[in-house]
Amino acid sequence: MNERARARLLAVLEERYRERTAKSREIHERARTVMVRGGSHTLRLWHPYPLSMSRARGPLIWDADGSAYIDYWQGHYANILGHNPALITDALRTIHEQGALHTGFEETRQVELAELIVGQLGDGGLRVRFTTSGTLATMYAVMVAEAFTGRDLVLKIGGGWHGASPYLLKGIKYDKDKGFDHGDSAGVPRSLIRKTLITRFDDLDDLKRILSSKGDRIACFILEPFLGAGGFLPVSRAYLEEARRLTERRGILLILDEIISGFRFCPSGVQTLYGVKPDLSAFGKLIGGGHAVAAVVGRGDVMRVCEPEAAGMRRAFFEGGTFSAHAEYMTAGLAMVKHLIARAGEIYPRLTSLGDRLRRGIESAFAESGLEARCTGGGNDVIPGSSLFFIHFPSLKAEGFSPESLNNQRLSDLDLRERILKLALLNEGVHVMHGGGAVSAAHGDEDIQKTIDACAEVGRLFRKYR
Repeated sequence: MNERARARLLAVLEERYRERTAKSREIHERARTVMVRGGSHTLRLWHPYPLSMSRARGPLIWDADGSAYIDYWQGHYANILGHNPALITDALRTIHEQGALHTGFEETRQVELAELIVGQLGDGGLRVRFTTSGTLATMYAVMVAEAFTGRDLVLKIGGGWHGASPYLLKGIKYDKDKGFDHGDSAGVPRSLIRKTLITRFDDLDDLKRILSSKGDRIACFILEPFLGAGGFLPVSRAYLEEARRLTERRGILLILDEIISGFRFCPSGVQTLYGVKPDLSAFGKLIGGGHAVAAVVGRGDVMRVCEPEAAGMRRAFFEGGTFSAHAEYMTAGLAMVKHLIARAGEIYPRLTSLGDRLRRGIESAFAESGLEARCTGGGNDVIPGSSLFFIHFPSLKAEGFSPESLNNQRLSDLDLRERILKLALLNEGVHVMHGGGAVSAAHGDEDIQKTIDACAEVGRLFRKYR
């Protein structure tokens, strides 16, 4: 598709989008007069303007104009049971009747949720502290690691997204000249950028190279066992096992970011499938039942650095925030986690089946129009299957998938994935983010087929402009 044809296609898509979303446009124009770019989360503010939601239920969302969409964003992947499941709303109704406004006191529900998480991880020596976002959880995990080790370097994966923590705002966006080895945000002290090291995803040789040269200064190695925004890729068993062995030998704390993967593939962290025990873990999204819940889970001796009474230790000021372990949030999290544990034998195999069908169907739908589309998000020899999917349009043949190949415009058509596909599917009644998303337990066979049919229609439209 040449640039002129691409511009014509985009103009057609935008015109149709504007015709069906007039009220969303009005709301966005109003928002722009008082809010930065008209909102509070950049991902939600797509061009020419975002949808404004009026309600959501199960697999569907409805915009301000009353149009329904099959939704795969599902609350930033937090709603594995779909939007507003009765399981959660019923639990919240009870606590609302008791009075759900924040009291600022300790209560038992946070203890119960912590016990469930620790129990599912199978290690009674773990300790938990709750916070309110994945960004905070990963930030605190790095702080704890630096306090415990007394070291000042942080190692992360190129393409890994761990939230907007200043420690980790490097190596997120791919640059054609620098790859992932650069800072991503102004305002972050240069000293932090220099102290954050980048290694390639699933590349043991590169990991060994960095550890051999700077291992004695590295406080922690943080990675997602299932890479999220970088491409929906599971790490190999050999890599994670060797990463655990190498970090342990060098006194480096291994942090697994399970914000996305925790309770997504099984009723626990994906670490239990790999049989790898990290020193620290970050959980979020699913453990909150649609509420602002995240957690740092770690070895008891490591987490002691958070305690004021830890004599002779460097203290990490992980004090908590106003809404940490809010009773309403804990209630929703408890209902969600208990349900996932109790119904694991039903929920996870079904999600796997739907995810597999959707990924295959999307690739076939675009192939019918002569357009190569590849879906990542599947499992591997450790993860039996997946409810996630990420659509890519490779422009050149690459050997396997990697964050570098999937986020390099020379190798993959990012504009088609991120902007054009987004609008095209919205016009067909399907909402995706980053060219994909997550199947929930509320999605059914009919939703999957409608999505595949929508991709086929989009493929035929794309063919007209090639």
